Amino acid sequence: MASMMCILPLFNRNPLLCAINLLGYGLQEVRNYVGCRVLRDQKRRRWAKEYAEERLRLVALKRNDILPIEIKELAGKQIDKTIPRQTALRQLTPRCVVTSRGRGTIQRWRISRFIFRHLVDYNKMAGVQRAMW
Repeated sequence: MASMMCILPLFNRNPLLCAINLLGYGLQEVRNYVGCRVLRDQKRRRWAKEYAEERLRLVALKRNDILPIEIKELAGKQIDKTIPRQTALRQLTPRCVVTSRGRGTIQRWRISRFIFRHLVDYNKMAGVQRAMW
C-alpha cells in the first residue's frame, strides 16, 4: 500500500482509486462516445479552448475601426494562416451526451428533449418535476 501513495486524503486510500489516479484518468472520464459526431464536436471544443486567446486578440484587431486598414488585413491574414477554422465558436454544436442528437438539446443537462422527458417521467432526475396543471 505504501507504493500506491496517491493524492486522496488519508481516510480514503482505496487502492482502486489510487490506481485510477496514477493512470491519469479521473472518475468522470469518458471512454466510449456515442458516435463520430460527438468525437468531432469534442475535438472542435478542445481546439477552440486551445486557440481561444489568440483568436480573440486577432479578431479584435481585425474588427477595430480605429486601426489602419493595413493592420486589419495583416490580422485577417494571420487568422487564416495560423488558426484552424474549426476553432470558431459557431462550429460548436450542443449535442446530447446520450444519443448524440444535435437538435433539441437542453443545455443545462446536455441531453436531448426526448431523453429529458423520459428521465423526468420516471423520476430519474433529482429536483426536476413534470409540470401538471
